[in-house]
Amino acid sequence: MTATLRVAGAPAVPSPCTDVCRIDPATGWCEGCQRTLDEIAAWGALDDRARREVWKRLPGRRAARVEAKGPT
Repeated sequence: MTATLRVAGAPAVPSPCTDVCRIDPATGWCEGCQRTLDEIAAWGALDDRARREVWKRLPGRRAARVEAKGPT
């Protein structure tokens, strides 16, 4: 296991929370931040590397939601 070191004064990886907290039953993703309940629950315990991995998944989920909604 490797430890993630943070440079003194470097900010932590911010939460993607948008204060819109509703889970879409079709996807299991929060309608605001696109995280799963497991990702939301674990966020406080994740190191910066793991938080960045969560962030990497979110654009694809947003795109999938937009695509699933179809034209407006």
